[in-house]
Amino acid sequence: MMAININILLPHTQTLIILTLLFINSGNMKLTSCLDNLKVRCTKAEKDALLEFKEGLIDTSGRLSSWVGEECCEWRGVVCNNKTDRVVKLKLRSPSSNSFDYESSVYLHHYDLAGEINPSLLELKSLYHLDLSSNNFAGMKIPEFFGSFVKLRYLNLSNTGFAGSIPPHFGNLSSLIYLDLNGNFQLYANNLQWLSGLHSLNYLNLALVDLSKTANSWLQSLDAIPYLLELHLSACNLSSSFLEPQYNNLTSLLVLDLSYNPFSSISFCGLLNLRKLEYLDLSSNNISGTIPIELGNMTSLQTIALSANDFLRGQINIFENLCDLQELDISRNQFSGEISQLVDGFLRCNTSKLGKLNLAYNEIGGSLPSSIGSLKHLKRIKLSGISLVGTIPDSIGNLSLLEELSLSDNYMSGHIPATLGKLSKLVDIDIGSNSWSGVITEAHFTNLTNLKMLSINTILLPPSPSLVVNISAGWVPPFSLTQLFLAQCRVGPKFPTWIRNQNELELLAFILTEISDTVPDWFSIMATQLRRLYFRNNKMKGPIPFDIGEKHPHLTEFDLSYNSFNGTLPLSISKITSLDRFVVSNNNLSGEIPDFWCNFTQLFTIDLSNNSFRGHIPSSLWSLSSLGFLMLSNNRLVGDIPPGFQNFTMLITLALEYNQFSGKLPSWIGEKMQWLGVLSLRSNLLQGEIPKSLCNLTALHFLDVGSNNLSGNIPSCLGNLSSMISPPKYLGNSEGELTLSAKGEERLYTNINLLLMVGIDLSCNQLTGKIPDELTKLTRMITLNLSKNYLHGNIPKAIDKLSKLETLDLSRNELQGTIPASMISLTSLSHLNLSHNNLLGRIPTGNQFQTFNDPSIYIGNSNLCGVPLPNKCKDEEPAGHFSPGDNNNNKQVHGRDYGEMGFFISIGIGFVVGFWGVCATLIIKKSWRYAYFQFLDDIGRKLFVIFFVHMARLRRRME
Repeated sequence: MMAININILLPHTQTLIILTLLFINSGNMKLTSCLDNLKVRCTKAEKDALLEFKEGLIDTSGRLSSWVGEECCEWRGVVCNNKTDRVVKLKLRSPSSNSFDYESSVYLHHYDLAGEINPSLLELKSLYHLDLSSNNFAGMKIPEFFGSFVKLRYLNLSNTGFAGSIPPHFGNLSSLIYLDLNGNFQLYANNLQWLSGLHSLNYLNLALVDLSKTANSWLQSLDAIPYLLELHLSACNLSSSFLEPQYNNLTSLLVLDLSYNPFSSISFCGLLNLRKLEYLDLSSNNISGTIPIELGNMTSLQTIALSANDFLRGQINIFENLCDLQELDISRNQFSGEISQLVDGFLRCNTSKLGKLNLAYNEIGGSLPSSIGSLKHLKRIKLSGISLVGTIPDSIGNLSLLEELSLSDNYMSGHIPATLGKLSKLVDIDIGSNSWSGVITEAHFTNLTNLKMLSINTILLPPSPSLVVNISAGWVPPFSLTQLFLAQCRVGPKFPTWIRNQNELELLAFILTEISDTVPDWFSIMATQLRRLYFRNNKMKGPIPFDIGEKHPHLTEFDLSYNSFNGTLPLSISKITSLDRFVVSNNNLSGEIPDFWCNFTQLFTIDLSNNSFRGHIPSSLWSLSSLGFLMLSNNRLVGDIPPGFQNFTMLITLALEYNQFSGKLPSWIGEKMQWLGVLSLRSNLLQGEIPKSLCNLTALHFLDVGSNNLSGNIPSCLGNLSSMISPPKYLGNSEGELTLSAKGEERLYTNINLLLMVGIDLSCNQLTGKIPDELTKLTRMITLNLSKNYLHGNIPKAIDKLSKLETLDLSRNELQGTIPASMISLTSLSHLNLSHNNLLGRIPTGNQFQTFNDPSIYIGNSNLCGVPLPNKCKDEEPAGHFSPGDNNNNKQVHGRDYGEMGFFISIGIGFVVGFWGVCATLIIKKSWRYAYFQFLDDIGRKLFVIFFVHMARLRRRME
């Protein structure tokens, strides 16, 4: 510390310094108010303006609590110039933009400012930096006075919720260098002419702002900004082609983002004028055609993103001259060629800097060339779904900088090379859905110290997987995974112990891995942050760990289906309050369903089907108002369908088939469950009529109430089920599985098949009346099963309108009349059963009916004739045209008509003679008359007894 020579100072100065040092040494020095005032930098006018601005804001979090006192230059978010002491920056960006709640998977907004922006800010005459981004001014218009900040160079209003038109006064901000309005999806602009005043602008971000009304004027306006370096117009509803050759002033542009617009074409001629362009993003548009070769001449490009368009059959080697390219993403197009063409092209650039290669989901094909190992700058390779064949070359181990490798959904085969174990920087490996074989050992993971995500699955080759994961029980991995997904490869029979120390796991999946072991005790103490657990399709046995809910309380998805777990559901599951999907179907679980569902506020899917649960449905289940899928089929559940199910207003699938539910089919199903798409109540003990309220279910595409005791008529209003007439606007996701009666047998429908299943099954009930003609309006219907009821009348003549019908079963009813000839136009029909009715006439021929050559389809209709029945038709009418009413419509006089007329005349004469021959005798002879009526009385009594006994036997047989 520099020593102070007091002797050289003036006397009064010496005295002041001595007193000051005494105060400091005593620790009790206090500055006077006069000294305080001397140190205040903030002007009173600017301080008052800031306080007035604060008064208009809503600050529930207290972010502006530091705005007290006289020194505004020390307030949070306020920056003053060190020389002039004027406020030059106002940095009030909400910290919530960087705050993410992993529990609820939403961004937090409790630090946002809201309210009104006071024009008092105009008092800040030197302000050149204003940042209000990520706050909450929802629905407010951008204040017009912002256009009066003539010194403003930086303006950031992104993600603030502003609405309405962008004020044209922005054109007055001639000093502006940076303008960001990104994320305000309620903002729009009728034109962008105000941009012509922003001559100094370097950065412009209008992403999500609606520019659909600007037509082509936006091109002209942008052309007036000669120094623009970055332009972000993502998701702006722009549809006109971009950068026509006459717009040439944007030659300084380095970054261009036009992603997520409905462009149908791009003027690449104009694009080629951007000779300094380094970043180009045209992804997720509707651009079709081929990429012109000229794009390969834009040698300054470092990033190209063309994913999710309709580029067709272009040659991918057009990029071989882009030697500064660091990232290439042309995924989800229709590119052809071979991967070797692209790799070899890059290798011709001795200075190639390629770091990311994304070609996923094209039609490129070919094999992964061994020369790919020479692209040593590669950090990310995404080649999923591009029809690759062959093996992974050993040279993959030369990519020493590789961090991500994705080769999933291809046709690759062979062994996975152990050279993968050399890639010490590898973080993510996804090589699933290929035909891998061979053995994976510890050598494949030797140096993978940074590995976080590992996904390996192979196309299953019966009778057992061709890929084996053979890792010794005592091996300790060098990595700590967050995601492990192993499917359709042999990991078992023992539960893998090498995962024991993987305590950072958030996803763990063993699917079709032939594990037949019990879940070890140590599983409960590992990976306490686990969120998604899949042990699907194994042979795991024993009880579900009793403390699984306590040790893994953060689970969101829990799937143990298709195993051999036994015992009851552990009560600790009630601790998993964030659960979204709970699936334990197809096990040997038993006991009653626990009454612990009240806390599952986010639960969307419950699948307990195909177990041995018994008893009633617990009342706590009714509290799950957000439930979308409830599958309890094939258990031993009893009681009425609970009225508490009325709370399931968001339900998409309700599957309760193969239980012992009784009572009536509730009418409130059609009144409360407006999103219901699948209703399956097959094989229960339900009775009563089908409620007409079911016709209100506009989303219903499959109705199965077969094998119950339902009675009454089929409601004709079922023909109004709109999702069976035209596809619903939103199909949603499919969950679980259903056993449905279709094509003459019970079939299991899962996942996407369940969404496509459209039909009605009312079979095996006691329904009466006619088949409603209105059902023929359900043109999307694939299955219609009305068998084993007491339906009468004719088959609807307009049944041919059901053009997509694959299964039609009307057997074992009392249907009459002919088989409509129009049914031959049902060309999708593959299963038909009309047996055991009262049908008559000729069986139609042609189209699909030629394949229905099994007599059992028509057996039990004694008056049917024609192929394939042995009954020959007596008339010579053409096949498919026999009908008793045909003669009324097409009368012709020929010999057969006269013969029929004589036949009916002779019947009439015989009737007259026979009637009066008997009746006249009875009228004349009184004794004969008494004897005759006594005889009829005895016969009637005997017939009544015979009829009663016969009906009793028939009922017992049906039961």
